[in-house]
Amino acid sequence: MTRAKRALTGSLLELVVIVAAALGLALAIQAFIVKPYRIPSGSMEPTLSIGQRILVDRIANNFGSPHIGEIVVFHPPQAYANGCANPLEGQNGSGQDGGQACAVAWSRPSSQAFVKRVVGLPGDQLSIRNGHVIRDGVQEKDSYIAPCNGSGSCDFPTAVKVPNGDFFMMGDNRGESDDSRFWGPVPKSWIIGQAFFTYWPPDRLGPL
Repeated sequence: MTRAKRALTGSLLELVVIVAAALGLALAIQAFIVKPYRIPSGSMEPTLSIGQRILVDRIANNFGSPHIGEIVVFHPPQAYANGCANPLEGQNGSGQDGGQACAVAWSRPSSQAFVKRVVGLPGDQLSIRNGHVIRDGVQEKDSYIAPCNGSGSCDFPTAVKVPNGDFFMMGDNRGESDDSRFWGPVPKSWIIGQAFFTYWPPDRLGPL
């Protein structure tokens, strides 16, 4: 093999190693550090629109717990389409609302990923009036929400207590969000991470 061919072979091998290393690093970052997500529905409008893309911090959740007001990505219950774990809570089979939102977490997570806002922490007493969360007797500061405009799914006046280790999630589009009101709190172990930045579309670029 000539010196030129050896040099070319060495350059190609180096390129392959660089590409493989870059790919491995990208996959490791997505798996353990930061992962992008696309918003699939309008449940977080006006904060996040359909098709908008966000970055999620997967590390912070390992060293602490979510705070009120944070937007998080998590796995919903496997049986979320079935409503509350306790059939006396949330909506019944006829679509009518009960006096209180779901207060019991399901036991198994789905493989899907949802994006919602944390509105209740372990031990909090929550009730919901016209889409506004009343937390321990104080209404949340919710200038970011889309109002319910009288939707029946926005009123659960009887307070429920968020179980230890669980978090209550709601979409900002309070009249059009399938969330903890209808299938219960989310265990901390189901939370993937906190959304901290939006990078698409360009006119929405910035921190969350």
